Amino acid sequence: MTKDAKGMAGVRSRDKLTGRLRRKRADTKIITLDKDYKRDLSSNEDLQLGTVLKRKRKGSLKKLLK
Repeated sequence: MTKDAKGMAGVRSRDKLTGRLRRKRADTKIITLDKDYKRDLSSNEDLQLGTVLKRKRKGSLKKLLK
């Protein structure tokens, strides 16, 4: 995987047709995202991304990171 453009957090894969970043899967563990983005997104690291997004009422990982 290659690095993204300057100012973009982390390394994410892109859709081959449009070049847009792919959505992060909801079953991704928060501890993985904490390491990738060097942030503390939740106090409970056993949670999955989908659960944290629902609890914090965010629609996407991008909105959660802001």
